[in-house]
Parts: sequence; C-alpha cells; structure tokens
Amino acid sequence: MRAGPALLLALILGAGSAAARPAPVVQAPAGAVKGETTPGLNVFKGIPYAAPPTGQRRWRPPAPLAPWAGVREATDFGPACLQPRMPPGGIYASELPQLSEDCLTLNVWAPKDARGAPVMVWIHGGSLTTGSSRESMYDGAALARRGVVVVSINYRLGVLGYLAHPELSAESPDGVSGNYGLLDQIAALTWVKRNIAAFGGNPAEVTVAGESAGALSVMYLMASPLARGLFSKAILQSAYMISTPELKAKRFGMEPAEAAGVRLSAQLGAADLAALRAMSALELADKAPKAGFAAFGAVDGKVLPRQLVETFDRGEQAPVPVLAGFNEGEIRSLRRLAPPTPASAGAYEREIRARYGDLADEFLRLYPASDLGESVIATTRDALYGWTAERLAAKQTALGKPAFLYLFDHGYPAADDKALHAFHAAEIPYVFGTADRTPAGWPKPPASSAETKMGEAIQGYWAAFVKTGTPGAPGQPAWAPYGAEHAYMAFEEAPRAGRGLMPGMYELNEAVVQRRRAQGDTPWNWNVGVVSPPLPPESPERR
Repeated sequence: MRAGPALLLALILGAGSAAARPAPVVQAPAGAVKGETTPGLNVFKGIPYAAPPTGQRRWRPPAPLAPWAGVREATDFGPACLQPRMPPGGIYASELPQLSEDCLTLNVWAPKDARGAPVMVWIHGGSLTTGSSRESMYDGAALARRGVVVVSINYRLGVLGYLAHPELSAESPDGVSGNYGLLDQIAALTWVKRNIAAFGGNPAEVTVAGESAGALSVMYLMASPLARGLFSKAILQSAYMISTPELKAKRFGMEPAEAAGVRLSAQLGAADLAALRAMSALELADKAPKAGFAAFGAVDGKVLPRQLVETFDRGEQAPVPVLAGFNEGEIRSLRRLAPPTPASAGAYEREIRARYGDLADEFLRLYPASDLGESVIATTRDALYGWTAERLAAKQTALGKPAFLYLFDHGYPAADDKALHAFHAAEIPYVFGTADRTPAGWPKPPASSAETKMGEAIQGYWAAFVKTGTPGAPGQPAWAPYGAEHAYMAFEEAPRAGRGLMPGMYELNEAVVQRRRAQGDTPWNWNVGVVSPPLPPESPERR
C-alpha cells in the first residue's frame, strides 16, 4: 500500500520533530538516566533514590542504592507505596495504576539547558497513609518553565512507613524504630544534594515543600537533625503542628509508638517481628488501617528529638525562610475532623464555657454561637491549620529568618455551589498550574481569564520564593514578611496584602496548646470546641 501525500508529509514532519528532540540522557553520580522532552523541559520519572525496602529491609532505614550500569529508562512514574484504596467519588480519589512496597522513586522536571537552577522538592499529602508523586495535579512542568528544577518523591506510607515496635528498636544501632517514611524523605533529599547538579539544579538552593501531611513532613524535616543542611527554604501548605506519640513513653495522653506496634501485631495475629515481615505487604497495608493504625512520626530522640511544639519553642528547628499558610475552608472537605454541631446556640455556649473556662469569652468572640455551622468548622480549621501557619511564621521570625504567611480564600462556582469554598488542598492546582488535571471528583475551576490570572500570580509568588527567598509576582501586590506587623497575603478574588490575620486566633490557640502541654496528659489536635477536654487554668510561670 502506497502512502498518500498527507501521510508522507506527516511522517516526514514526525521524523524531523523526533530528530530535533532527542531523548535527554543525564550522567548523574547515581547512574545514567534517559528521560523525555516536552517544550522547554527535560523530564525524568521513576528514578530510584534508595534500595527497595523489601524483604529484610522492610522497616529499616533506606539503604543506599549502588550506581547502576548502562542507561536507565526514566519515562514512567514509579509505583506508589501500597495503601488502602480511597472510596470512589470523593474529591481526593485518584486512580493509582501501580502500587508496590518497592516504591522509593522520584521525578525531575528541569528547564532545558539549566545550570545551577534553584530546586523545589515536593512531598505529597495523604495523612502519611495515601497519595503518590504521580498525581497529575503535581505535574512540575509549569513551575519548571519559570526556571525551577522540580522534584517530586514517593516514600513509604502507613504501616510500612511508620510502624514502631520493640523488636525493631532492638535491631537498630540507635535503639529506635518508626519514622521510616521520614527517613525516606531524608534519603531523597540526600540524593538530590548529590545528583541534582547533573540535571541543572543547584544543590545549595533546595526548597522543601509539601501540603497537608506533606507539610507535616516538612515540619518533621525542619525538626530533624538528620535533615540539617539538606534544604535552604521551606514551603508549608496547610501544615498541622499536632502532638505526636513518643517512642517508649506515654505522654500527652498518647500510647507509646512501640506499644501501638505491639498491639497491632497481636491484632494481625503476628507473634513477633519475623511473622510481621513474613506477611505480604498488601495484607499489611489493607489490614493495619482497619485495625486502627494511624501513621505519625514518633519522638525517638534521634530522628525527631522532641515534640514539634517544643522544638520550635526552643528555636532548634532549621533556621530557614518559610512560606506558610492555610485555606479558609479547610474543614469543608474534612468534616470528619469537626465536632458535632450542638442542637442550639445555648447548648453550644454552655459547652464552651464548661470546657474553656477563663478563655471562653475570647473563644465565643472568635467562634460565636450566632453562626454555629461556620463556628464549628472554623474552630477545627484554626486549631489545626491556622494556628500552625501563623506559629511557623512567628517562630521563624524569632530566629531572624524571613517568613511569609498566606490565607487562601479563593472560591469559584463549582466549589462554592457544593459548600466547598477554599477547601483543603484547593490551592494546589494554582501552585502547579494544573487546574485541568485535578481528580475526577474535584470541583473544576472554570477556564476563565480570572482563574488563569490567579494561577499565574500564585505560581509567580511560589517560584520567586524558591529562587530568592522572597515571594513576588509581576503586577501583583508586594508580599511583606510576617515581621512585627504580622503581614500576610490573602488570595481572594485577587491577591491582597494585609496586616493582622484573624486577630486573636493565633493567641487563643497558642494559649490552649501551652496549657495542654503544661498539663502533660492531653494531646492537642482536633479535640477542640464542644469536644475539648476541660482546660486547666494557666500555669503560674506563664502568667
């Protein structure tokens, strides 16, 4: 069969295009990798940064991977860590075509001909239990086209990433266990430091960034001595500085992490560590959440020296500039975290006065009984995300480092019509320029000039922070550091600079946390509002 003129022309043009865009090959210290080109970029996917954490390496710190021979194909994302399937239809539910215990890979988007470009390493969210770097919403191309080398990583999740157990601690040279997912993140940052120059990045200019559990991970990294020197800036979107279990001691009302591991082992019918390692990873990932296992970092004195609140109070966190913020509607899509709405305004006020004592008047000023529905979700939003964002800004400022605070309060019809104004993670498509690649159940932003302009502004601010440590965007308001005037940027219909975000919010929640910390037997997390344990009076030394 003879080809017609149109087909011949297409073949000729296709051959010319392929010849003009050869697959990029990078000779990195880890080994040679071959990626793919897109306009203006070289992209590499599924690069391993540590040895597979399988077999006897399950529940051990990530092991170095020997440099490979030959050229490794790097054109497809690596498998996500094994994890429970998310219920279909939810706004965060995405298809993950590949799941595996062998999951320690990363991806790189680099501007063509980059030399010494600043780097942003993205850590996905998902409660340290779900998620993947292959999520289309995390595509790094738009930021890379602004001159940033973007890296996204997979890490161990759930029971595979955060199980602690006395037998695991006994086989550790440091006598600790748990925190394996965090150690994976440190290994990925170490890989970046050693290899990213080969891709055009500057290993001395690395910003670590994440959202939700990814931002929690960034705080863990800021607190861990093992991560010191691996990054120079941090972006924390919807972080939550809650209390976390200690490895061996019961503190703040939380079961020790090792004891939780022993209890889980019994529930799974595993008599010892050998039996746990003999179980299939798929079975572990499926059964552990059903048995109540929750993934958190463990305070072990080594990887995490102390509670995050204590580390930041002592000024022992990484002394780096930060960009941190939260969303106005965080809890609109996370209503399981909010307490039940009382039957009446009177019942609400009685509960708050019984639980908050001398702080009740200020609580009711901030979260009035006149609008119960909004007050209930705002209470949890601020206790988790609002307080944390401003605390990060305040504590880095106290270290003499620039800190930039934001509130994402931007809505659009598809979200607002579902009572999801500025919901948890709603800012992510604006950061990455991926509004057309959100999960199937995600309220779709309109393809309008106003939405495009908002995305351009947010990408500009984020990219400028990665490059210089100061967020800025052409034609947009100047973003002042938090400083003494408590400056912030609100992303509403358009960016708006302000001073004094939600006056009294940070101070009230700080007082609550410090009283619980002094009391010593109560955690601080989402146990707020009408489900708050009664607060003790202020300790004399803090008056």
